[in-house]
Amino acid sequence: MTRSARRTRRTVQVVGATAAALLALSACSSDSDSGSGSGSGEKSGGADKLSGTVNVFAAASLTESFSRLGEEFEKQHPGTKVVFNFGGSDSLAAGITSGAPADVFASASPKTMKVVTDADAASGTPATFVRNRLEIATLPGNPDEIASLKDLTGSGPKVVLCDKSVPCGAAAQKALDASGLKLTPVSYEEDVKSALNKVVLKEADAALVYKTDVQAAGDKVEGVEFPEAADAVNDYPITLLKDAPNAEVGQAFIELVRSAEGRKVLTEAGFTAP
Repeated sequence: MTRSARRTRRTVQVVGATAAALLALSACSSDSDSGSGSGSGEKSGGADKLSGTVNVFAAASLTESFSRLGEEFEKQHPGTKVVFNFGGSDSLAAGITSGAPADVFASASPKTMKVVTDADAASGTPATFVRNRLEIATLPGNPDEIASLKDLTGSGPKVVLCDKSVPCGAAAQKALDASGLKLTPVSYEEDVKSALNKVVLKEADAALVYKTDVQAAGDKVEGVEFPEAADAVNDYPITLLKDAPNAEVGQAFIELVRSAEGRKVLTEAGFTAP
């Protein structure tokens, strides 16, 4: 074999070996890409894709349970942040219809939710997710021995009610109407937490608030049930808002609220199933 032929043969062998190595590397790279692509696809197609802030406007009585669910949501979806605006449902509805940036609205009554739906600000039909009923919150130990709604009337204990424009105030009026009683409170408060706080601070002897708020207050107040509360049960609807800045995350939060896990948190707080 001539020197030129041997040189040509060695060149072919080197090229062949190089090509084989490149093919092997390509195969490894392809396998690796395929594996990472599958994982990325699962991630992007799953819940972990969610990110950003979700603004939730919710009735004051949902403060404790929704705060727990917000923490759980952020754990389940790293990269998300749940920001709550708790308050009277009427003022929240007014804010939404005035253009306040919100993704989700959870109201303490269908009436206040209707303000939002009538303004065409809701996306789809709101769904009732829990119910709540009233209790009498008294000072610890119930020193005035309040046992019924009638005990709140007359010149007896100083009583606080929610304003009639908010769901807890409307429910209180409904219970009073059902019992045929009249009650003159020392003050009307803007939401249920404000009414309860008057008793906690001993500025009032009793307040008509939700059962869930009495439970959340622990030993700071004592709860007294009364039969007329059955005539004033409030349905709580929730909806994604039409102009939600982060609709995908908002919808995911609603799904958590309505899930078995969400129902467990809410029933532990004293709410009942719809």
